Amino acid sequence: MVNRYDKFKIYSHLLFWICSIIFAISAFYVASDHKLTLNTDLFLRAIIPNIGFALAVYFNLYLLIPKFLKNKNYIFYTFWLIILLSISAILIQLIFAYLLKTRSFSDQFRNMFSSHFFTALFYVGITSLFKFIKDWLKLQEIKLKITQIEREKLEAELNTLKSQLNPHFLFNSLNNIYSLSLINSPRTPEIILKLSDLMRHVLYESRENFIPVKDELSFLSNFIELQKIRLNNEIEIQYSIEGDVPDRKVIPLIFEPFIDNAFKHGLRNPAPLPYIHVFIYFQQNTMRFKIENNFDCTQLSKTSKSSGIGLKNIERRLEYLYLPNEYKYEVIRTDNTFSILLEVQLKQ
Repeated sequence: MVNRYDKFKIYSHLLFWICSIIFAISAFYVASDHKLTLNTDLFLRAIIPNIGFALAVYFNLYLLIPKFLKNKNYIFYTFWLIILLSISAILIQLIFAYLLKTRSFSDQFRNMFSSHFFTALFYVGITSLFKFIKDWLKLQEIKLKITQIEREKLEAELNTLKSQLNPHFLFNSLNNIYSLSLINSPRTPEIILKLSDLMRHVLYESRENFIPVKDELSFLSNFIELQKIRLNNEIEIQYSIEGDVPDRKVIPLIFEPFIDNAFKHGLRNPAPLPYIHVFIYFQQNTMRFKIENNFDCTQLSKTSKSSGIGLKNIERRLEYLYLPNEYKYEVIRTDNTFSILLEVQLKQ
């Protein structure tokens, strides 16, 4: 069954050759000082060359270009194109030679091989150009569709990662409050209020792919403060920010997996003074983040699976939302220390 595209293609080809024949008739008519009459001979003079040109055009479009030119066999393509144009010109000459015996054509049609050859070359050139333009537009359309599909896929995966990250964070925070409620800590209401701010950030403000850096730093400060209140100086925590905070954006919850991972392993550290050091440095539109903690390597295998979820999520989000040259991410592990270095270009 012929679809709309095939019908349009057939009609456009017919229109092209009809216009070509009309142009040939007009050219003959003008060249004769308007002395020719519209009769069968005039139509034959216009139609016969177009038959030869059509032969060259379609053999080139559907045989030579796919077989040789698209495979970059330029020498073979040039050779067979010359043969094709010669056959086209010879065919036109033979048809005119046959008609000379039956009709009153002048002998000028016997010796027009070069004219027909180069005219056929012009037709082949112009139709090849149309084909290349059409193929290029079709390729751009395919690329656009592929890009759109990939973008939709990335957005779907990114939403999945966020949905995995948010419950993971809330689960840990609720565990913190539960621990404080067991000992009837007077700071429980204060922590609940801070958790409320954190939940608002996680559930609403972090819906966007990028949020203001100041909002994310506020979230980080509340998170660390919540941990300090809960731990009551059981662990050494250093948190510092250097440089002017720019009016730029960063991906939401970018710090949470690192901080959560540090507290998880730091609390299981049997050292006399477990520590977590967090440093953030701003220079122009670049943010450098470093976190370091000590840990007990004997306890690592028991929690590595659960803690690895958040780190893998942030790695994938970095890959999705930043170009390779827009961030640096490094994990350094020794026998009893674990540090993460992250440098990102902030967005406008």
